[in-house]
Amino acid sequence: MLEPVNPKSPLANALNRVPFILQIILGLIMGVILALIYPNDHAIIPMLGTLFVKALKAVAPLLVFVLVAAAIARHQSGTKANIRPIIMLYFVSMLISASLALFMSYTFPSHFAILEQFDDTLSTPQGVGEVLSNFVNQAVENPFTALMNGNYIAILIWAIGLGLAFRAAHDNTKRVLEDLAQSVSAVVRMVIRFAPLGVMGLVYNSTTQPGGFANLLNYVHVVVVLVATMLLIAFVFNAILVFAVTRENPYPLIFKTTAKSGITAFFTRSSAANLPVNMALCEEMKLPKETYSISIPLGCSINMSGAGVTIVIMTMAAVNTLGIHTDVWSALLMCIVSVLCACGSSGVAGGSLMLIPLACSIFGIPNDVAMQVVGIGFIIGVIQDSTETALNSCTDVLFTAAACRRAERLEKLAAAKQSA
Repeated sequence: MLEPVNPKSPLANALNRVPFILQIILGLIMGVILALIYPNDHAIIPMLGTLFVKALKAVAPLLVFVLVAAAIARHQSGTKANIRPIIMLYFVSMLISASLALFMSYTFPSHFAILEQFDDTLSTPQGVGEVLSNFVNQAVENPFTALMNGNYIAILIWAIGLGLAFRAAHDNTKRVLEDLAQSVSAVVRMVIRFAPLGVMGLVYNSTTQPGGFANLLNYVHVVVVLVATMLLIAFVFNAILVFAVTRENPYPLIFKTTAKSGITAFFTRSSAANLPVNMALCEEMKLPKETYSISIPLGCSINMSGAGVTIVIMTMAAVNTLGIHTDVWSALLMCIVSVLCACGSSGVAGGSLMLIPLACSIFGIPNDVAMQVVGIGFIIGVIQDSTETALNSCTDVLFTAAACRRAERLEKLAAAKQSA
């Protein structure tokens, strides 16, 4: 969730009274209007979009590094056994979500016209063997060089290694790492505060290029694919998972969590901001406090099915546009990476978008091109990010409730056997 800007400033007070999602919508509308009435500006207005993308490009590598390292370093061992089924549901759901997103990308391929200019400049991998070879070669790059060049594979490997090493460090050292992660996240929030202007510049640039408003229709297509995929996960695949765990009709739980958690999260666009709502809902459902007090904050950090969907579909749209050949194994590797990425995307507005370059790098797509995809993500984020957050947040409660009902069912079965 974006923090309010300095409340002492009159301009800040005015901005804080306008919901951020509305500011994005206004920026999008202004971009279209300016493209219609002033189509020949090739300096100031497009520069707003360019500067926004460059700022994201500058901060994204460091963000990935510190978020992953801090998340691993603060992990606490000895978690109670009754949390394990919930964690399993989280990860199974994310794998299913990424796989479904991949299927939807092949069935309903999206294209981004703005990326076609890069089509002839890329050297793309041929098959999973070359993908894995590139993966290993990138993984051993110097960490400082990786941060400068946006080599997300090496960044991820170094973050995991340092995160594991920091688990044995003093608590004060871990706190410094956590403070660093929060500080970088704050810088990202500052950059994203300029998203309305950035979106205005990006939309203006898209609509004044050859193809005009047809470019925006491509964004409508990818939005429909994203939302349809998330709805299938929420009401079909999550229902199957809950039924498999509880052996009960899953839809009363799904409708309750969607109505009381998902709708709120849709408008706040922040899983963290929706934490109190989820905790209150768990209390209302009379779930064990010792379970939901752990699983709900944990889900806010690692249960990111919607983020996995966004990363896969946006990456595959770039792959389709650039004409990159992908075999099944390379695509599955990208799905696994997307699930891992999703676990590190929490707590930052647009976090899933910021991790798209890592998935793109698997297919040899350079950082410059990948950040164009991130820019498109902010244009469609008005719908995409809201739906993604709603899916992530309501499934935290859904899977917690399902695991608790499973535990109750097993206890009753055990009691019945003993009495018999």
